[in-house]
Amino acid sequence: MAAAGSSSVRLLMPSELNANGIDAPTTASRLWGVVKTWLVVVPFFLFAFMFLVLPALSITVGSFSDNDTGAFTLANIIELRRPSIVSAYSVSVRISVVTALLGGVFGFLMAWAVSLGQLPRWVRSALLTFSGVASNFAGVPLAFAFVATIGRLGAVTVLLKALGVDLYGAGFSLYTFIGLCLTYLYFQLPLMILVITPSLDGMKTQWREACQSLGGSTWQFWRFIALPILTPPLLGAMVLLFGNAFGAYATAYALTSGQINLVTMVIGQQISGDALHNPGLGNALALGMVVIMVISVAIYTLLSRRSARWLNR
Repeated sequence: MAAAGSSSVRLLMPSELNANGIDAPTTASRLWGVVKTWLVVVPFFLFAFMFLVLPALSITVGSFSDNDTGAFTLANIIELRRPSIVSAYSVSVRISVVTALLGGVFGFLMAWAVSLGQLPRWVRSALLTFSGVASNFAGVPLAFAFVATIGRLGAVTVLLKALGVDLYGAGFSLYTFIGLCLTYLYFQLPLMILVITPSLDGMKTQWREACQSLGGSTWQFWRFIALPILTPPLLGAMVLLFGNAFGAYATAYALTSGQINLVTMVIGQQISGDALHNPGLGNALALGMVVIMVISVAIYTLLSRRSARWLNR
């Protein structure tokens, strides 16, 4: 600044600030700040590249390569038209749709009960804690738990039979389509609760109060306000459940030993089997799954963005 009594005031330039002992950002310091920022995120990008991008590229290349010569071929893609493969995709899609719908509907109702209902606060904490654990409980442990519970000689099956209810005599079997859907619901329901609860928490009380002040009923609030706003996140969560069930392998394999013709089972047979060893076809099957999963993720992203616009207003 200028001395006392001066008729004008002049601002000091950054170089003059440095000369007077006052620090100013330099090009080197700004560059180092950028480098430090990138050092934090580079490991994530490397991890994603090695475990997402590279496998996807390997599957794509393998789908269009001949197993013996490595030359370009469309034979593996054409093989996807085989009736057994079409049936495998069909069964996988049907199981995914059924568990996504059932898990989505009942999971939404449970999340609504603990978020907007009149249940005690501790019920919400207990349910969310259990959901966080159960949504990741799958594979061989989950299959063993269901076999030990409602298998042919499971604890619940034996208890019900002693009470006069014969599950397997009535036609139920854990090792069929229905049994596999029931097993999948164990981790589909908790996942739905975790995904949809933040959207329910985002419902503003002012919206309900405004509806009531205008003479609207509870039904009208849900029909014209809540459900239109919650539809995008609800559908997006169901799409996520669909993808979660569509890619499951270990649970179905451990429970049914390959008796149900799922596309993940067929891939395992083509990659690691002896009689049906055909890595090219396995890669083509996996590529088809990748395409379906990409479409599911794209739909989920679009619906999530639309719901975020409403909930952030």
